[in-house]
Amino acid sequence: MDKVIIAQNLSLAYNNNETIINKANFSIDSGSFVFITGASGSGKSTLLKSLYGALKPIEGSLVVGGVELRGVSSSKLNFLRKHLGIVFQDYKLVKEWTIEKNIMLPLIINGYEKSITQNQVDSLLKHVRLKHQAGKYPLELSGGEQQRVAMARALAHNPIVILADEPTGNLDDYSSQLIWNLLEGANEQLKTTVIVVTHHIPEAMKVDYKHYHIEFGDVHEVL
Repeated sequence: MDKVIIAQNLSLAYNNNETIINKANFSIDSGSFVFITGASGSGKSTLLKSLYGALKPIEGSLVVGGVELRGVSSSKLNFLRKHLGIVFQDYKLVKEWTIEKNIMLPLIINGYEKSITQNQVDSLLKHVRLKHQAGKYPLELSGGEQQRVAMARALAHNPIVILADEPTGNLDDYSSQLIWNLLEGANEQLKTTVIVVTHHIPEAMKVDYKHYHIEFGDVHEVL
């Protein structure tokens, strides 16, 4: 099976200060579902940031989607990000844009035709059960609804990898279950690689998954 992510002796730090991830070695198969756990401050979000190039390695190698991220150029990083879907804990929606336009954003960036864009957004709005909210703005929605919009945006351009940082951390049970269903569906039906940072792995996961745990800068697989 192809490897979509390969880390070799990967070390991460902010401003070359204390190393947060130390000489990590791991790989992630294309089409797999992966959880990354660890205590608060262990480096889960730091590792996730490195996977979309927001934090560059200080040592070692990190290859995502065939792109080496240590010393990566802006053009190559922009190319990679067009193939990633990212779900943040604080949603990061554009407050001045409607829900519909927020979901359109990656499609616009990727140059999709207007008719394809509209059809895809309509389909996703139904999928996340927010068709009736299409013309509203993010701050008019609940936190759970905003995260469902963020999830739809992440799925809009059929990414090869979805990276999700505590996607259900602040949500009600209904929205949490909907988010997990969407992530599982993307993995099972579209063969999208899904990587989720979380404190707790849900008990009722329907897909097979790999589990990496971070402790004292070490990334190890939980078998």
